Amino acid sequence: MGRGDGGCAGGRGRGMAQRRGGPGEEDEGEQRRHGPPPPACQMRLPPHPLPLRPAILARQGVSAPHPCRPGGRWGFPPWQGQATPVAASRDPAGGARKRPSGGVREALRRPPRRREGRNHWLRGPEDVIRSALRRGRRRRVATGMPDPPDDLFYRLHEAQEAWSARLRPAARQAAAVLRSLGVGQPALRQAAAAVQLLEQAGTTHRKPAFGLGRIRVDGRDVAVREEVVATAPFGRLLRFAKDLPEPGPKLLAVAPLSGHFATRLRGTLAGLLPHHDVHVTDWTDARLVPAAAGPFGLDGQVAQIIAWLRAMGPGAHLLAVSQPAVAALAATALMAEDGDPARPRSLTLIGGPVDTRIAPTRETLLARALPAGWFAAMEVASLPAGLPGAGRRVRPGAQQIAGSVLADLPTHLAAQLTQLRNLLAGDGAAAAAHRARYEELRAVMDVPAELYLDTIHRVFRTAELARGRMAWHGRPVRPAAIRDTALLVVEGDADGSCPPGQGSAALALCRGLPSGLKRYHLQPGATHDALFEGPVWERTICPLVGSLVGAAG
Repeated sequence: MGRGDGGCAGGRGRGMAQRRGGPGEEDEGEQRRHGPPPPACQMRLPPHPLPLRPAILARQGVSAPHPCRPGGRWGFPPWQGQATPVAASRDPAGGARKRPSGGVREALRRPPRRREGRNHWLRGPEDVIRSALRRGRRRRVATGMPDPPDDLFYRLHEAQEAWSARLRPAARQAAAVLRSLGVGQPALRQAAAAVQLLEQAGTTHRKPAFGLGRIRVDGRDVAVREEVVATAPFGRLLRFAKDLPEPGPKLLAVAPLSGHFATRLRGTLAGLLPHHDVHVTDWTDARLVPAAAGPFGLDGQVAQIIAWLRAMGPGAHLLAVSQPAVAALAATALMAEDGDPARPRSLTLIGGPVDTRIAPTRETLLARALPAGWFAAMEVASLPAGLPGAGRRVRPGAQQIAGSVLADLPTHLAAQLTQLRNLLAGDGAAAAAHRARYEELRAVMDVPAELYLDTIHRVFRTAELARGRMAWHGRPVRPAAIRDTALLVVEGDADGSCPPGQGSAALALCRGLPSGLKRYHLQPGATHDALFEGPVWERTICPLVGSLVGAAG
């Protein structure tokens, strides 16, 4: 045997003898001259969340399996992070360990061998992100660096919001100066229009007004006033009372709790008001809710819908837009199973993610690929001191709108280019309409962390309701118990948030409902927002809702 291809510091003969289970002659002589191996060579590292690098272990006198080779000749899986002793020799002078011989260096240079299957080292993005989080944690522990404060990310969002608040008036003044100097100079006019776009930079937590003071009913103006019917820590039940002897059938519109205020449904409510006694779930910004109010998850949202339906009394109708579709269907099922007299007579689901396994979007696939802990660590922040909800964990509204914009970036870029052309052409009406729309989008609210994480896990990752596994406070939710509530599902052919098929799954879940009480409408070419605001809502979908309510009585 040649010594140049040995597998350990003491040569191939001694290493081979050790691997056969007993020391060789050379080992016995080594121990007689210098005593037993040093304690460092007998160490076994404790279990570690990630394997240590083989090169580092080799310098310490130990060897470890390559992370991409589970088991291997060492006989233990790599995720345990254990180490096997490598023989090291001492010289009489200083007892320093020798450098690993060529066999070890060759093993370290050997390219990793991919192994497919359940225990593959990198199974996907989940392992990559989990490894990065653990690596950052280990680095902070090794260097003595403290963990970042829980409210760090929220403070960054607040700093960005404060900076934008200062930028907007400066941009408004700069645009006015450029316009005054740009008479007859196209370059200055273009610069003024570009600077004017900065007036809509950043987000704000100021809640807009509903602006529904007057409506037209049967050709005459009717005054509308807002009345608070019931209050709760996380919202209030708001009624739009009309000065009419017959306000119409009672209808509860459940607004999405996904980063925007209930004023986002202003167009929806305006279309329903002439012929319905409209109520809306006016959710409260989570940063204004004290931590003592407790958590508010998906079960809490279901309970709140039930409580507000009971506050309205028997004979009400229910309409849910987007995110609360699952909660509204679950609340209806629970009330139907109990025979509650306040159960809704009709239920309308508009663009709701009932079964996200059907035509999953990129966001849904990402939610399934990332580990659940990633959302709790990276997408949720603690409210800092100085706010009413200090200490509460929330999903920041600024982060929510940033994700929405990035998910549909081409559309938003095209809208900004159109607004620039409107400003250059002097089209004040189109510019004002664009400005009003984005003022609504910039007004954000924080979402309770429990509801956000429940939506990610129970709606997008596991689709509990569609699989028949959803439980409300431990009680199974059975949509098949719905037997006398008329159901209408509305979807858009071009809906990128809730593609067709996700909402219509509710029709199949309500197996106990007669076919005559089930309705479905697929709007050709309609995007998600077009289903509840704009011309498509006013001309097509709103009349469908009115027809369902009228037929249900």
